[in-house]
Amino acid sequence: MKIDKNFIIKRILPVVIGAVLGYSYYYFIGCRTNSCPITSNPWISTFYGAFAGFIISIPTKKKNDNQTN
Repeated sequence: MKIDKNFIIKRILPVVIGAVLGYSYYYFIGCRTNSCPITSNPWISTFYGAFAGFIISIPTKKKNDNQTN
């Protein structure tokens, strides 16, 4: 089985980077009083970071210049 490096770079790497940034936000900035629903829990902040990375990695459609309406 051949691993496609392009797929890893464009789809998986942003999710991993987002998860690391989400956990880093919890660790360095997070809410110390446990009153913040997102930043008081490391699992939730990591999930939100990974989800943000996933949203960024979704491909968008490119407009075709040859189409006319």
